[in-house]
Amino acid sequence: MTMKALIIDDERLARKELASLLEKHDAIEVVGEAANADEAETLVAEKRPDLIFLDINMPGRDGFELLAALDPAPQVIFVTAYDEHALRAFQVNALDYVVKPIDPERLAAALGKLQPRHDPDMPQREVLRENDQIFLRDGEKCWFVTLKDVRYFESEGNYVRVRFEDQKPLVLRSLNKLEEKLDPLVYFRASRKHIINLRWVDKIEPWFNGGLMVKLKSMDKNGQPESIEVSRRQAARFKDLLSL
Repeated sequence: MTMKALIIDDERLARKELASLLEKHDAIEVVGEAANADEAETLVAEKRPDLIFLDINMPGRDGFELLAALDPAPQVIFVTAYDEHALRAFQVNALDYVVKPIDPERLAAALGKLQPRHDPDMPQREVLRENDQIFLRDGEKCWFVTLKDVRYFESEGNYVRVRFEDQKPLVLRSLNKLEEKLDPLVYFRASRKHIINLRWVDKIEPWFNGGLMVKLKSMDKNGQPESIEVSRRQAARFKDLLSL
């Protein structure tokens, strides 16, 4: 199956060189090029690529800032002249990291790490499913996170704290906007403060004023199950969703 790819780099000659190298790989179809993050964001929305080749240092927003604006994020191979970014690139679980000038064998090895994508004839959707990835950035730390690994989202003012594994980055997102994009059959708005992943629910107990207390399969720092309160207003809908 052919994979659609975008090349994002502020240097025209670098884009041309990479496109030329990719012509030898029948499984990759370059469907567009962008010279900066703004152009790239528009193209990603229009072309829906499976893969992006992404430069990090660009005028305006850099490559990491672009990724933070993409939900879900395509697969990413970083292509840049600055190898000091390598460690950070791998911290975000990019597929690979290729340093300019590009060695054809190194590029082939990076392409060998591509994950198969869904049928391109399937209709595109705006809802984020549990197997989709989101890109998170908190200060200098960055992550690609598969949504099924996120236990819950917690509102903190204009920010959302994302809980997965032993991480809890705080990102500038609205819980209301996030709720609009998440699959409602998997991610439930438990209260004004929390959205929980139903796959992580272990036990449900009655709580004060007609609410519920949900115990998750994960443990807190004291070795106790993480607990999220479902408000009285949401309790009936929660029971219906789980057919209780």
